[in-house]
Amino acid sequence: MTTKAAFSPEQWEEVLEGPPNAGMIVATAARGGLIRESIAMSKSYVEARAQHGQSELLDEIVQAKPEIDHTIYHSPRELRDGGLEHIRGAVALVESKATADELDGYRHFVLALANQVAASHREEGRDVSTGEAEAIEQIATALGTTSS
Repeated sequence: MTTKAAFSPEQWEEVLEGPPNAGMIVATAARGGLIRESIAMSKSYVEARAQHGQSELLDEIVQAKPEIDHTIYHSPRELRDGGLEHIRGAVALVESKATADELDGYRHFVLALANQVAASHREEGRDVSTGEAEAIEQIATALGTTSS
């Protein structure tokens, strides 16, 4: 089993930044609902904690408080581009140090979080807006998976 100890402090920070970056990319993909979307992101962590023991790596990730440095991005586009780069980097790190099952678990967690954030606030008369659906597809691509 892979744990936090397998990563340098800088690498671990990048792994931890993947999920909240995905949430923020989705939250800024359409207008409104930021409070609900932030709550949905936190709820994803709580739900993942409830599945404790299935993956030590995921257990350690969800024990950390989700954080993102808002000062480095000056627009939703910068957040999306930078966030997707962080996600790609995080996946590469997890892939290089973890098992295939742990990598799949990380991908699933990040994508589930993005979907939960998108579904937390009705926009454009739909559960998931066009912008949010596009953001989820971009996140799935960065994760090296599909959004389905």
